[in-house]
Amino acid sequence: MKVSLRDIPCRKRVELGAEFVGAAVAGLPMRAALERPEGDPEAGSAVAELDFHADGEHVFARGRLEGWIDVACSRCIGPVRLVVSEALTVTYLPASRVPSEEEQGELEEEAAGEEDDLDVYPYDPTRVGEEIDLEPLLREQIVLAVPFAPLCKEDCKGLCPVCGTELNTASCTCDRTPIDPRWSALKNLKT
Repeated sequence: MKVSLRDIPCRKRVELGAEFVGAAVAGLPMRAALERPEGDPEAGSAVAELDFHADGEHVFARGRLEGWIDVACSRCIGPVRLVVSEALTVTYLPASRVPSEEEQGELEEEAAGEEDDLDVYPYDPTRVGEEIDLEPLLREQIVLAVPFAPLCKEDCKGLCPVCGTELNTASCTCDRTPIDPRWSALKNLKT
C-alpha cells in the first residue's frame, strides 16, 4: 500500500481484502452489531485505482474507490451490503508542510465552491525509500463510506421494542403505544 516517490507519475491499483476492510470498520457500532468473528471473510472488499503526479514537493492523487462493506441495519440489525463508490482527490505534502487544523479549515473554506473536497495527508520525504503510505487514506475512506444509520431497505420496519420480533418477517400483538411515564399511574385506574 505504498507508492515510491521515484515512480511518480504512475497509476496504482490497491486491492483491499476482507481483513483490511474488517479491521477498518471493527469499532463501528453498525459492524459490531453483526457479531461476526475477527477476520470475517464477509466483512467487505474494495479496489482503489489512483493516478499520481507531482509538482515539486506536492504529490497529487486522483482516482476511485469501489467495493462493498457488510454492516448491520440500524432498525432490524440484519446484514446490509453497502456499495462503495467514492471519488478520491488527495494532496500529499511533506509532514513539515502540512497545514495546522485551523489553516486546513481555511483552505477547505476557499475550496468550498469546488467539486471535490480538499484532503491533505502527510508523507515523510526524509525517510529511507521515500514512500507515500496509502493505508491511512484508504482506511479513512472505508470508515466514511458507512452511513450513520444504514438501512437494509427504505421501508424496514425494524424490531418490536417490546418483544424483539423482527417486524419485516413476522408480526406481534404487543401494544407499542408509547405511554408518557407521568400518566402511567392512571393506566391501572378503573372507572
